[in-house]
Amino acid sequence: MSKVGFIGLGIMGAPMAGHLLAAGHELYVDGRHSVPSALLTQGAVRCDSGREIAGRADVIIIMVPDTPDVAAVLFGPEGVAAGLSPGKTVVDMSSIAPLETREFAQRINALGCAYLDAPVSGGELGAKAATLTIMVGGQEAAFNAVRPLLELMGKNITLVGANGDGQTCKVANQIIVALTIEAVGEALLLASRLGADPARVRQALMGGFAASRILEVHGERMIKRTFAPGFRIELHQKDLGLALSAARRSGVSLPNTATAQELFNACAAHGGQAWDHSAMVRALELLANHDVAGSER
Repeated sequence: MSKVGFIGLGIMGAPMAGHLLAAGHELYVDGRHSVPSALLTQGAVRCDSGREIAGRADVIIIMVPDTPDVAAVLFGPEGVAAGLSPGKTVVDMSSIAPLETREFAQRINALGCAYLDAPVSGGELGAKAATLTIMVGGQEAAFNAVRPLLELMGKNITLVGANGDGQTCKVANQIIVALTIEAVGEALLLASRLGADPARVRQALMGGFAASRILEVHGERMIKRTFAPGFRIELHQKDLGLALSAARRSGVSLPNTATAQELFNACAAHGGQAWDHSAMVRALELLANHDVAGSER
């Protein structure tokens, strides 16, 4: 059994950590923040700092919201880097900037430790069901060593390439997800506006080439008006911001990604930062003065 540190016990991190505990691994967590009682009951050990976690664990997993958060966890006062010794492995499962990820990896490698960026897709449901897609960047030897831990949290696990490539893959994933949410929203909104039952339209589309997981799950959310997250709009805004920043640096135009970001921005302007990202449809509904459920706005 492995000694694993886990920093970031939020909506996804908590169930991910729970799977590691359930498999019998020792788990060390950051006691400075809220720790779910279920994890403590199962045997998770509270620590007073990232430094202490790194000193006690062989593999340290990070699952926090954004690039500055990862930087603080790793290199802030009493951070993980201060407690590392040669031979340990840091696995960042957050979704952050690819270029900064490469810098973080170099700094951790200089301490004689391995570094993997391993962002995930699948949301809260995937975290709870241990069916996350995990996109990994880093050395193959380190990937093979921690793969048994990753398999406790996900199903589709791929070594994409070198450090930063996992984060690049996640950015690509978030572009596809956002644009597909937008497409599903437009389709169901038009169907409703033309007088068709959007629920039956969705059912029919699920049997054709337009079928997708987003049409299945988020299309239903749009119809039933169930926008509790899930995956919050503010987090998807952050991810698309990473995509647009990387595109600007590399001279790539992403016009539809920019449009999706503006629709998320419109939702946020109406107080929707914490809505599920399927609620992007609300911005389209405002433009149409009609919602998918068939009401005039």
